[in-house]
Amino acid sequence: MTLAERTADITPFYVIQVLKQVDTMERAGHDVIRLFVGEPDFSAPKAILDRAKIALDEQPQGYLSSTGLPELKAKIADRYQRWHGVPVPTERIIVTPGGSTALQLAFLATLNAGDDILLPEPGYPCNANLAAMVNARPVRVNLDPQQQMTLDITALKAAVTERSRALLIASPSNPLGSVQSLDDWQALADFSSTQQLHLFADEIYHGLTFEGLAPTALQATQDAWVIQSFSKFYGMTGWRLGWLICPEYAIDACERIAQNLYLSSTAISQYAALAAFEPEVEAECFARRDELKARRDYLLTALPEIGLQVMASPDGAFYLYVDVSPYSQDALTFCEQCLAQTGVALTPGIDFGGPCPNTSVRLAYTVEVGRLKEAVGRLAVFLQSVQ
Repeated sequence: MTLAERTADITPFYVIQVLKQVDTMERAGHDVIRLFVGEPDFSAPKAILDRAKIALDEQPQGYLSSTGLPELKAKIADRYQRWHGVPVPTERIIVTPGGSTALQLAFLATLNAGDDILLPEPGYPCNANLAAMVNARPVRVNLDPQQQMTLDITALKAAVTERSRALLIASPSNPLGSVQSLDDWQALADFSSTQQLHLFADEIYHGLTFEGLAPTALQATQDAWVIQSFSKFYGMTGWRLGWLICPEYAIDACERIAQNLYLSSTAISQYAALAAFEPEVEAECFARRDELKARRDYLLTALPEIGLQVMASPDGAFYLYVDVSPYSQDALTFCEQCLAQTGVALTPGIDFGGPCPNTSVRLAYTVEVGRLKEAVGRLAVFLQSVQ
């Protein structure tokens, strides 16, 4: 028996391999500082947990609408009005089982077999794999390491072919933490319109930005496809809940795909998420953002002092993309040795592609500052040993 040809194009997620090593070390009693996975040390706010408990007692846990609980969609729409001054009809909002499913839904609605999608890199590794799952071709466009990993429209233009159908931009970025300005979004929207490309905006780290709220692509064009999640800002990683905002012309198609792809998102997660938009919960989540900023600010000072340079402008999310070229030309081996010798777990750049995957690592500042100081101390000793 043979498998589908597309399975050969699905690359492994190396961060999961790191997780296996970390689990093995922790079971053996080693102290590991987890700076590799995109999950901060914050759980869902208590108000969300309480709302889930109430829902278990008072709400039926059956199928809901494939596009989501109407009350939840209304709260999502209200957030766009409050945060960005952008009206979003609830009909355009589709609640999904996580942000990845929102992206999968968008790809299914827009990409045919053999179509190209432009993917600036370094970027989230699952994006290319999800494209391969619909038999589309990911076209990787390298960001410029000499310009703080910024995106050059000229490079995008050079990557366009007659098969190009879409462009995916993440803001804030994983793994860079970089944020698109409104002018950036407008330039990307104009480029996409001129080239007749669907513009996909991965905005799952919205709310976790350190110089005010990041603009949404919807402020530049109402034709943008916006991918969102409750995982990051609201700390609901295990609840598997996200949403897609699709253009008006795609509402019917997306609803039909959702009906067949997953029927409906989990009822208990949707009822619990209603509490996420309460003022006190938002205030708690913004306070967590401030804690993340303090962690980032510490590392931006501490890492250069031990010889590690940050390669982008990390104005959001909770990642730093770090150059290890003075110490190694093999980031995968570098991370394996660092973990084995110091107990500091990092993610190799090979997961994220781009122009220098073998000399870059991602550091997730997902632990409190005291643990970050311990990690920096261990890294300093390690770097001296590999010089």
